Amino acid sequence: MRQYPVRTAEHLPALLKAFRKESGLTQTQVATRLGVTQQTLSALERNAQKMSAERLLHLLGILGVEMVLQRKEPSPHSPPTPERGGGGW
Repeated sequence: MRQYPVRTAEHLPALLKAFRKESGLTQTQVATRLGVTQQTLSALERNAQKMSAERLLHLLGILGVEMVLQRKEPSPHSPPTPERGGGGW
């Protein structure tokens, strides 16, 4: 399974469009399943950083894409985390 790291919101639009095309779906088909207009989906693909987490997860499900969160390897200059003795939330 290929992974696509997303480090900034600007990475999302191109990935979402590519996943949709790879799935063989048109904007209209995805929009219908997402419950929005084709114009709204087009705007979301161009400006994905404005999308709610709930809508993003729904869209990813339609596209057959799974989001996996993974902790980055800590750098020597990283601030302490709870696991490394830095307190809690």
